[in-house]
Amino acid sequence: MSIHEECGVFGVISPRPADVGRLAYYGLYALQHRGQESCGIVVNDDGVFASHKDLGLVGEVFSEEILDRFPRGTMAVGHTRYGTTGASNRSNCQPIEVNHQKGRMALAHNGNLSNAAPLRDELELSGAIFHSTSDTEIIAYIVTKERLSAPSIEDALSAAMDRLEGACSLVLMSPQKLICARDPHGFRPLCYGKMEDGTYVAASESCALTAVGAEFVRDLEPGEILVFSKDGIVSRREHCGKAEPAPCIFEYIYFARPDSVIDGVSVHAARLRAGEILAHTHPVHADVVVGVPDSGLDAALGYSRASGILYGIGLIKNKYIGRTFIAPGQDHRLDQVKIKLSAVRDSVAGKRVVLVDDSIVRGTTSGRIVSLLREAGAKEIHLRISAPPFLNPCYYGTDIDSRENLIACHHTVEEIAQIVGADSLGYLPAERLGALIGQGRCCDACFTGRYPTPVPTDTRKDRFERKLSEKSPYPR
Repeated sequence: MSIHEECGVFGVISPRPADVGRLAYYGLYALQHRGQESCGIVVNDDGVFASHKDLGLVGEVFSEEILDRFPRGTMAVGHTRYGTTGASNRSNCQPIEVNHQKGRMALAHNGNLSNAAPLRDELELSGAIFHSTSDTEIIAYIVTKERLSAPSIEDALSAAMDRLEGACSLVLMSPQKLICARDPHGFRPLCYGKMEDGTYVAASESCALTAVGAEFVRDLEPGEILVFSKDGIVSRREHCGKAEPAPCIFEYIYFARPDSVIDGVSVHAARLRAGEILAHTHPVHADVVVGVPDSGLDAALGYSRASGILYGIGLIKNKYIGRTFIAPGQDHRLDQVKIKLSAVRDSVAGKRVVLVDDSIVRGTTSGRIVSLLREAGAKEIHLRISAPPFLNPCYYGTDIDSRENLIACHHTVEEIAQIVGADSLGYLPAERLGALIGQGRCCDACFTGRYPTPVPTDTRKDRFERKLSEKSPYPR
C-alpha cells in the first residue's frame, strides 16, 4: 500500500486572451505527482467556460487535438486528483463547474474537509442534489448558496470558509475573477507567481510556477483569500489568525516535489535534514546508503553526508509506468515492485546497506524492496525511515483512513524489522519533526494523534457511496 495525497490545483489569469488552457496543461504536468487518478481543465473565454475532464494521467487525458479545441481565454483552472473522499469515477473529476443564478463558477480543491458528512447532510435536507461523492461539491454548494446574498463571489467564499473545517486550498474561477484561498490552518500548500507579460499563476507547489516560466511571488498565508481581476490583486485576511497554522509535515517528507519551496522552506533541504537526523539517532556500521526513489533519495543523501557512509544508486525506478499499467493477476508469479523498481547489483552486492525510505504503511512494499536488495547480493540491510511510525488516520487529505491497516499499530519496531526482512529498523523520532522545517507548529496527527480540528465520526473514504447504497431500494 502506497501513501497518496489528494490533489494538485492550478490557476492562471492573463491580461489579454491567450492559450491559457495549454498553460494549465503544463502546470498540471508539473503537479502530476500529487494525483494520478484524474485531471481536468476549465478555460474562461469572456465568461464562456470550456472544459475537459477525465480519468487518467495528464498526458493520457489531454491530447494535442483536445488542447487545440480550447479557446483562447483570459483565465483557466486545472486539477489533478487522487481521491481521499469519493470513488474514482468521472463524476468526481475536477474542476467542478456550477451554473447558478449569479453566474458561472469553476472550482478546484486540494485537501479534505473533516466536517464533510454533517455539511452534506444539512445541504441534502435543504434540497441539494449531489452529482458526485467528493467533498469538493460540498464547498461548491456552500459558496453558491452564500453567493445568493453576498455582494461578490469573494464575499461568498469568505462566508463559506466560516463553515468549513479541515484542509482546503482552492482555486475558484468566476466569469471575471480568479480567486485563491487557503484554510486558516494552512494544511495544504498554495502559492502564486507572475510571468513577464503580466500573467498571474497560482499553484499547489512552486515547481509548477517554474514549469510555466512564472517567477515565484509568495505563498498564500493560512486563512488568506487572494482575488485576481482586471483591477489588480486584492488580499483578504479576515480568516488569517483564526487558527494556529499547522502545515502538513508529510508534504515535506513525501508529497511535494523536492524542487518546491513551501512556506519558505525548501522541500529538498527538509529531506536532507531528515536523513541527517536519522544518521545521528540511528547510526549503523555500513558500506553504502541507498534511497528508495523518489522521495527517499534526498533523505538518503542527508544520511550519507552526516554519517560519512558512501552514497550509492542502489535502486532504479521505471519512470514509464502510469495509470494504464495492468497489475499482474494472482496466477502470474510477477511482483509489481520488481516491475517498478530494480536493484543495481554492483552497488549493493556483498555490502552492508542502509536503505532509506519515506514511510512504512502495511509493510508489504518495504518487504519486497528489502527482498530485491537481498536478491542482488546485499549482505546486510538496515532500513531507515524519514518519518515516524504511522499510528493514526489522517482527515486532511492523506489516504490513511484506518488504524487496522497500519503495521506500526500492531507490532513493535523489532517485529516490523523482522516482518520486512531487515537487519535493523529506525524511524525518525516524532519529537524531531519540527526540526525539518525549522518553524512553529506543523500537523503531525498521523504520527502523534494531535489533531488541529475535531475528529469526524465517519472517516471511510467511501462514506458517501455507502450512504447512497444504503438509501437505494434497488440492488446495486
